[in-house]
Amino acid sequence: MVSLIEMLDARERRVWHQKELLEQFHMPIISFTMNIAGPIKNNSEIKRGFDLGNLWLKQELDFVGMECIHFEEISPKTGNEAFYVVNSDPLELKRVTAAIEEECALGRLFDLDVIKVNGEKVEREELGLGTRRCLICGKPAKECARSRTHSVEELQKKNMHIIRDALETEDTKAAASLACRALLYEVGTSPKPGLVDRFNNGSHKDMDIFTFMNSSSALWPYFEACVRIGQRTADQLPAETFSLLRKEGQKAERTMFSATKGVNTHKGAIFSMGIVCGALGRLPRATWSQTEIILDECSAMTKGLVEKDFSSISANTAFTNGQKLYVNHGITGIRGQVEAGFPAVRNAGLPVLLAGVAEGKSLNDAGCAALLALMTTATDTNLIARSNMETYTEVMELVKDVLKQNPYPDQETLEWLDSFFIEKNLSPGGSADLLAICYLLYFLKEEATTCPSM
Repeated sequence: MVSLIEMLDARERRVWHQKELLEQFHMPIISFTMNIAGPIKNNSEIKRGFDLGNLWLKQELDFVGMECIHFEEISPKTGNEAFYVVNSDPLELKRVTAAIEEECALGRLFDLDVIKVNGEKVEREELGLGTRRCLICGKPAKECARSRTHSVEELQKKNMHIIRDALETEDTKAAASLACRALLYEVGTSPKPGLVDRFNNGSHKDMDIFTFMNSSSALWPYFEACVRIGQRTADQLPAETFSLLRKEGQKAERTMFSATKGVNTHKGAIFSMGIVCGALGRLPRATWSQTEIILDECSAMTKGLVEKDFSSISANTAFTNGQKLYVNHGITGIRGQVEAGFPAVRNAGLPVLLAGVAEGKSLNDAGCAALLALMTTATDTNLIARSNMETYTEVMELVKDVLKQNPYPDQETLEWLDSFFIEKNLSPGGSADLLAICYLLYFLKEEATTCPSM
């Protein structure tokens, strides 16, 4: 809670600091605060909304070529504040900030004052811009404030609704973008034994890297929908989220087949990546870099999945390859992986990927090694379906021997494995889907280091 005296003191301090910056740099400055109604001027959500404003402003300054000479930020309980010293004409600078203020609902909570070198504030009227409008009724904001047309409670509710909606939208876009990026990185990782990559089509005659690109780009709306489902059902039981995700996944399969002209490129990834995106929607953004939390949420969402999907299947009713492998060998496939919280990703794929990058290896080379580690840790039903259990066992022993000699095989070894897999018509598609999950989790960790508040 903030008192009126504290707010007045903060305003006075801010004005004095603006003068200090003007005297030091002799350039116009942007003083960025937020218009937050009520006695609570700062919390985690407000701070994230403020961080989003900083991100947008920095991007716009870079885009228009306005050089930021100096930046600083403070986050007291009286409200977040940021100061930009910009080498630019103050009127042009005001055009940039005014556009951000009017671009979306969240921008209308931003107060981006531009201060001239002489200490005067650039007014909107100098640019022929209209007065700012009330968030609730659309009338001039100053009139509503002067007459206290709306209660503090009403304004507070509107403020937080705007902030939460903006943050959910930002989170949705971020997760969907990274999921698509993960699919593209997976197909681009080369050489991959028996799989489509930048070098060849592996053991596949009906698809190439462009088929995968078509599919990956078409799935962006699906991943966004999965995150939204997670957000909407975050307060419900995890199983409720998964139930809705499965329905959305069925629609995504039709989208995939339309984009690939009937070729199955990402059916497994639609299932597994969709679950991870749903988990991200259920979880606070601050936890997205914590792999254990994400994978535990995936496990909670799919608890009992194997029994539910396979308990009624018998040797006489088994139809799909997955059902037959479960009945004949007890192999649970991707369902078992997800229900257990992706143990192959958690204990093999991602650690190998992270360790490789930490050692200075390229993401491609670390990804190749992670794929082999996944193959030897999770039972890849795609491999078995394209051969038999005996061949699968022999091939896995071969891959394990390769990894014993070098956990990060060189390109020559990988190309030899690729030729061997192609000759045997083998393709570890299930492991490839898990590699995409590894990439997504890696990106989330990487993002946390570059944008920690997002």
